[in-house]
Amino acid sequence: MITVRYVLMLVVTLAAINASAATEKSIVLASTTSVEASGLLANILPQFTAKTGITVNVVAQGTGKALDTARRGDADVVLVHDPEAEREFIDEGYSSTVRQIAWNDFIIVGPSSDPAHIIGGKDSVTALKAIASARAAFVSRGDRSGTNAAELRLWRAAGRTSEALNPEKWYHDVGGGMGQALNAASAMNAYTLTDRATWLTFSNKGSLTIIIEGDSRLINRYDVIELNPRKHGVARLDAAKVFAEWLVSPEAQQAIGAYQVNGQQLFNPSAASPK
Repeated sequence: MITVRYVLMLVVTLAAINASAATEKSIVLASTTSVEASGLLANILPQFTAKTGITVNVVAQGTGKALDTARRGDADVVLVHDPEAEREFIDEGYSSTVRQIAWNDFIIVGPSSDPAHIIGGKDSVTALKAIASARAAFVSRGDRSGTNAAELRLWRAAGRTSEALNPEKWYHDVGGGMGQALNAASAMNAYTLTDRATWLTFSNKGSLTIIIEGDSRLINRYDVIELNPRKHGVARLDAAKVFAEWLVSPEAQQAIGAYQVNGQQLFNPSAASPK
């Protein structure tokens, strides 16, 4: 005889099973802001979910914060673009597999009046030296993002450390995302370093224009990083691996390369031939 207690137990058990299944079908991606703000993830993630039934919840942050999110165990897979920070993450034992999925480039933008007289050049380090010499306004994200890290590497190559830059009145550390830095640069007629994808989707350009591009030091590589199960012990890592494998698959690589804004390609797929 089926009792009320038995029915209630059955309902609770089925609810637990369904909740577990739902958890397994959902993962958290800690991602750099550029692939999210550019619209790339919104464009390709529905294809992945339709194929696999796995939902990807995106936490978009600067690379440093995204890696910290993964360190805390609050993400299942990471998509970032700072080789030095990634190497530290790997050396700490947090990662099991790192693969490049795409690349684009950084550019230096600034006011069309170009007070540092550097427009049209291809040497980013020489350009930064000229900006510093002219004491022309420069905006830094200052947020531990991959873009911020790339900027500081270029400044070091130009002979300036962050400790030396921060007291300078012409150097403005906004401590925010790329959109915030570009808005500040537009308002102040200042130079800044930006990834090309964000620049192409940014609408408040004002007098800003591309000043420096084409330097090999400005290559911007995006890596998908799987987490070490021994370090995390997260049940969703199997689903995260399915996602990482999909990102480097021909299907996803084609989708990444096909994504355009205003007729311009924002990311170059590179899983087969890392840049």
